[in-house]
Amino acid sequence: MARWPVSVKAVTLDTRDRVLLLRNERDEWELPGGQLDPQDADPEAAVIRELREETGWAIRPAALLDTWLYEPLPGQRVLILTYGCHLLTPDQVPVLSDEHRELGLFTEGEVAGLRMPEGYKRSVAGWYRKG
Repeated sequence: MARWPVSVKAVTLDTRDRVLLLRNERDEWELPGGQLDPQDADPEAAVIRELREETGWAIRPAALLDTWLYEPLPGQRVLILTYGCHLLTPDQVPVLSDEHRELGLFTEGEVAGLRMPEGYKRSVAGWYRKG
């Protein structure tokens, strides 16, 4: 039986309906989030923790948007859970942690042209549709 690490990711829009994305060391844009830790009560608690650590934003997960297997490097698979999240700190400017190279806020139309895994693009599109 295959077992993979689990990573939780958040699709969060700012007050101008732009999605928050982070550029990683592979020069890809990705959703903020990270792996489940043993101390996490559940995946939603993990996505709340990860967003605060990576961006300073406080969020409330509202919907599980997608689950999919991602292979960031050959032979290395990660189970991705993406959540649509509501921003609880709309006046907070997101800050870049040392885990990523760049932080960006993108409109729905800009996301399609970004270098980013299709699973993330699908999740972003799904959250915009839920509106």
